[in-house]
Amino acid sequence: MFGVVPSRAWVDVRDGELRARFGPWRITTPVSNVASAERTGPYSWWKVIGPARMSMADRGLTFATTAAGGVCLRFHEPVPGVEPTGRIRHPGLTVTVADPDRLLDELRTAGVTARPAAAG
Repeated sequence: MFGVVPSRAWVDVRDGELRARFGPWRITTPVSNVASAERTGPYSWWKVIGPARMSMADRGLTFATTAAGGVCLRFHEPVPGVEPTGRIRHPGLTVTVADPDRLLDELRTAGVTARPAAAG
């Protein structure tokens, strides 16, 4: 549904860029724009089913397929992503990926402050 299938739902860190796709929604930003990354979750199921979701509280964007947990990215400068004109910009992006620790390691290698899940 919404065109979110494995070939159209991914996160990639390479060549100095972070790229994320979730069906028709995309974000591309220099890795240098990623201020921090942190393991988060688990989430409520209603926050992850359906299309990309934008928080009305802070305009953060979520690309999620599981409630188990993911990675929250914060940007130095907000990025476009939820609508095609780019007028709405997002200060953060939460993604659920198959291997959150690998994404955090890739971001750390690229110089981003990346933290594991908070002890709780």
